[in-house]
Amino acid sequence: MQHDHEGRDRVVYYQSRQLKPAERNYPVHAKELLAMKYALAKLRVYLLGSGPFVVYTGHASLRTAVKSPHILQRMVRWLSFFAEYDFRVENIPGRLNVVADALSRRPDYAVKTADANRIGVESVSAPSSSLIDDVKAAYASDAGAKQLLSYASAPSDEARRKLTPHLRARAHRYRVHEGLLLYSSVDDDVIRIVVLNDYDLRMGIMYEFHDAPTAGHPGREKTYVLLTRDFYWNHQYKWVRKYVRACEVCQRVKPAAFSQAPLESLPTPSECWQSISMGFVFGLPPDSKRGTGVMVFVDRFRKRALIPTQYQR
Repeated sequence: MQHDHEGRDRVVYYQSRQLKPAERNYPVHAKELLAMKYALAKLRVYLLGSGPFVVYTGHASLRTAVKSPHILQRMVRWLSFFAEYDFRVENIPGRLNVVADALSRRPDYAVKTADANRIGVESVSAPSSSLIDDVKAAYASDAGAKQLLSYASAPSDEARRKLTPHLRARAHRYRVHEGLLLYSSVDDDVIRIVVLNDYDLRMGIMYEFHDAPTAGHPGREKTYVLLTRDFYWNHQYKWVRKYVRACEVCQRVKPAAFSQAPLESLPTPSECWQSISMGFVFGLPPDSKRGTGVMVFVDRFRKRALIPTQYQR
């Protein structure tokens, strides 16, 4: 933290990490010392040789732990590291350390518990009844589906002539069962439910076979295999490929299918102000002027930060 132009403390840097498995077994004062060591190492270029500074902590035991005659060898190494810096430790009582509590106990950071729903075998191996009802309802509003249902229910030459040439050539592959229009391809004997050219209906089916908890966001090929076990429509593979490619969860969580360019470090500058880094930080707590973001310039040679201030005559 540093003082602003009104003398108030302002946070200028946040840093944190998870404890390693072995570190979780440390006593409380050792964990606090570890946090101090980690922070000083991260801010070394700003703190080393910069003059005396203050480390605020919420554990009063730190001030006595370093003076204990039974100090651990690990903490001895840390104390030799602390000797390079000019600082003092000040304790903030827990009832006054409201800033740390607000950051570490935010309710939106808590682990959310999902509702446990019992999943039956039928819901995994067969389409849900709601999807079947939606498919049947779509048949009633499509003239081509009505003609195909009429022919498949009672085949006749007159009903066949009413079909379009495209459907007439494949009319022998369709049949009707309990109000559902079924389709079987030439390559296999699997019978699938025919889905009409209804965008919302197809998107709902795609959601059930890809996004639903029982699906688990499978890849393109597996989604296609699962979908074609039960449903059929034209250009299914293109639908699956486009849907999976546009899935936000898959793009964010799953690794990229192509190799990324290697990261290369920037050349080391040889003098001050030769190389300057610029960045934005948003989402900070609002200040007195309701600002929630800062723009930072840093000289890469000496790690000197340029803090913009309000112009005054």
